[in-house]
Amino acid sequence: MRPPYRIGCDVGGTFTDVVCIGADGATLLAKAATTPDDQSRGVLDGLGVLAGMLGLPLPELLAQTERLVHGTTVATNALLERRTARIGLLTTEGHRDVVEMREGLKPERYDLRLSPPAPLVPRRLRLPLRERIRADGQVAQALDEASVAAAIETLRAEQVEAVAICLFHSWRDPAHEQAAGAAVAAALPGVYVTLSSDVLPQIKEFERFSTTVVNAAVGPIVARYLGRLETRLAEAGFRQSLFVILSHGGVAPVAEAARIAAGTALSGPAGGVAAGLALARAGLGQDLVTFDVGGTSTDVALIESGEAALGRGRQVGGERIALESLDIVTLGAGGGSIAHVGAGGMMRVGPRSAGAVPGPACYGAGGTEPAVTDANLVLGYLDGSRFLGGRRSLDLAAAQGAVERLGAKLGLGTMECAAGIHALANIAMADGIRVATVRRGVDPRGFCLLAFGGAAGLHASAVARDLGMARVAVPLLAAGLSAWGMLQTDLRYEVSRSLIGATGLPEEATIRALFAELEAAARARMAEWMDAPPAIRRSADMRYGEQVFEIGVPLDAVDWDAAGLPARISESFHARHEALFTYALRGEEVVLVTARVAAIGRLPALPVQPLPEQPVAAPVAQRRAFVAGALQDLPVYAFTALAPDQRLPGPAIVESDTTTVLLLPGDIAWLDARGWLEVAVGPA
Repeated sequence: MRPPYRIGCDVGGTFTDVVCIGADGATLLAKAATTPDDQSRGVLDGLGVLAGMLGLPLPELLAQTERLVHGTTVATNALLERRTARIGLLTTEGHRDVVEMREGLKPERYDLRLSPPAPLVPRRLRLPLRERIRADGQVAQALDEASVAAAIETLRAEQVEAVAICLFHSWRDPAHEQAAGAAVAAALPGVYVTLSSDVLPQIKEFERFSTTVVNAAVGPIVARYLGRLETRLAEAGFRQSLFVILSHGGVAPVAEAARIAAGTALSGPAGGVAAGLALARAGLGQDLVTFDVGGTSTDVALIESGEAALGRGRQVGGERIALESLDIVTLGAGGGSIAHVGAGGMMRVGPRSAGAVPGPACYGAGGTEPAVTDANLVLGYLDGSRFLGGRRSLDLAAAQGAVERLGAKLGLGTMECAAGIHALANIAMADGIRVATVRRGVDPRGFCLLAFGGAAGLHASAVARDLGMARVAVPLLAAGLSAWGMLQTDLRYEVSRSLIGATGLPEEATIRALFAELEAAARARMAEWMDAPPAIRRSADMRYGEQVFEIGVPLDAVDWDAAGLPARISESFHARHEALFTYALRGEEVVLVTARVAAIGRLPALPVQPLPEQPVAAPVAQRRAFVAGALQDLPVYAFTALAPDQRLPGPAIVESDTTTVLLLPGDIAWLDARGWLEVAVGPA
C-alpha cells in the first residue's frame, strides 16, 4: 500500500510551516517557531506539531510519508549575515582580482562615499595557477602542476573549508579545472571543492566567478545542514528521499542541492511562486501577482499568461548569482519589521526585523520595539487570544506600550501611531509590487493579487487599492502556501553551454548537435532521480550583434522537426525582444550566446479534497478595530465556516487559525468553490 502522506516544510524568518496532504486530499498546516541556530530543530518541531494534529506518533507519521520537500534559508542567511565558509579561489595567473573588480560599476554609481563591497574570498586566498586555455579551446599554456601544488599547500595552511576553481575559458574546455579539482580533492579530503565548469559553464567571467565563489562560500554550510536534517529525519523514522526546492522553482535531491548550493538562495520564496502557478492552473487566473508577506520580508513575483518569469544575475547579500532563478522581488517589510524614528525625525518601518527571536513586543519574548504585528494587534485586526489557533497568545499591553513609546517620540497618540505603522508597511509593499510589474513594463491593474503568508491578508486590500488592482485572492492555506507549493512542483535539472565566439547563429547542424548533447546530459541526470522520462524545455540567451547583454528566449514553441531551424530561432528572439522592449530589429545580426536545456521530471499529481457543503455562516464575534480613520465594531467570520459563494461586505474580518483577512469598506468577498477567498476590491 502506498504511503498516504506528502509533506512540505518551509523555513521562514519567524515560523517554520509544515503542510501535509493526505491520500484523500485533506490538507493540514502546522507551525513551529523557526530555530535560527539550527533550522532542522524547527523542522522537527513542526513535524511533531503536525503528528499531534493527526493523532499519530512522529515515527508513524514519517513512516507513512512518501514525499518530503524542504525549503530552506540557510544559504540566504549565510550570505546576508556574511557568515560563510572560509574559502580559497584558484584561478588563472593574472586574474585573481576578477571577483573584486566585478564589472567596474558601483551599485550606487553617484555615491562618492560608497565603500567597495568586500569579496567573499580575501586576496591572499585568491591563488594563481599557471595555465591558459583560449576561447577557441586551444591550450596556450598547459596546467603547471607545481603551481597547483603550491596553491594546495597555502590552502592547507590556511585551513580553508571550501575551494572554488575558476579558470579562464573553462566553459569551452574544463580539462584544466577538472585536473586542478582532482588534485585539491585528493590532497585536502573533506574540503568542499566546486568548479565553475560544473556550476556555470558559460561566458562572462565575473558572473561565472561570482556564482562559483558563492557556491563555495555556502556549499559546506548547506551540505552540513541538509546532512544533519537527513540524519534527524532518519532517526525519527523517515525512510524516503528528501527533496529540496531550488531557486528556479523545481525540486532536486539533497545531493544535488548540496552540489549546487548557490541554487538554494531563493529556496523558500520559490515555493510561493510554485503555489501561484498551481492555483493558476486550478482556475484562479493566468495573470497573478504573488504577494507573500511573512515575518521578516515580503516576496513578490509576476505570473503572466500562466508562466512565471525566470531570470539570471540575482543579487543576494550583494553577491551575484547567475544561475537561473524565479524573478522574485524581496523587500524588508513583514510582520516583524520594526518601526522607528528615521532620518529627519520621520517614522520608518523596516528593513530591520524582530525576527523569530525576540520577535515583536506582543510575543512576550523580550522584544521592546514596535513591529508591524504589534500595530495590527493595537488596531484590532488580530485576536490576541486566538493567535495560531490559540496555541499562542499575544500580549496587547506590551504591543500598546511599544507603539506608545514610539508615538511619544513622534508626537502621535497610540492608535494614530499604529495606523501610521500599518500605512507605511502598505506603501512599502505596494512599491515592491511596482518594482515587479510597472518597472518591467507590466500594468498590474489587470492582475489578481494572490495574498499569502501569515500577514498578507491584513494588507492586501489596501495595497491593491494603491495599485488600482480590482481582485485579491487569499487561499485558506495562506499562512503555509509556500510549503504547499513545494508539493505542487516537479523535479528539475538544468544544463547550459556557451557557443564558441558567440558570433551570429551557427549552422543548423551545429545548433541541433549542441541541444541534443545538452538534452542527453539532462536526461542522464534525471534518470538517476526517477524512472519516468522527463519533459524537455529548451531556451537560449540571445542578443543583437552590437548589444552587450542577452535576453532569455524560450524555444519550446519552435518546430524542431522541420528544416530552417536557425530562421525560426531568430524569429523567436525578435518576438521576445519586441515583447520586452516594444521593438525588434529584424535586419540586424542575431547572436545565440548560450544554449539551455531543462529536464523536468513530473511527480504524481496530488489529490484535492472538495470543500464541504455548509450553511451560510454568521459572524462568530464582533471586534473593535480602527478602519477608515475611526474605531468601528467589525463582524468577524471564521474562514473555515464560510459557505461557497457567501457574500461578505466590508468592513469585516475573516480569520482562521493561521491567517487573518481585513476587508475594507467597499470590498465584497466570497469563498470560491475551489478553495480561496475572492475579494472584489472597493474603490480607493
